[in-house]
Amino acid sequence: MLAEAVEHLIKNIVDFPDDVSVRSHENNRGELLRVRVNPEDIGRVIGRSGRTANAIRTVVQALADHKVRVDIMDVR
Repeated sequence: MLAEAVEHLIKNIVDFPDDVSVRSHENNRGELLRVRVNPEDIGRVIGRSGRTANAIRTVVQALADHKVRVDIMDVR
C-alpha cells in the first residue's frame, strides 16, 4: 500500500510520470522504498533544500505503522 501511495504522489509532481517506479524491500532495519525517477525530474522530487523529499517522507511515516525509509534516485 505504501509503495502505491508514494508512486501516486510522485507521479503527480513530475513531468515524466511513466518513468516513475517504486520498489519495496524489507530488511532488518525496516522497510525501504526505492523511488526511481527520470533524471530531469530529480530536482522537482527533491525540492529546494530537500523540502519536497522530506514532505514525502513525512507522509509515508504518517501512513505507516512501522519504520520506513524512502530513497530517491534517478533512472541512469
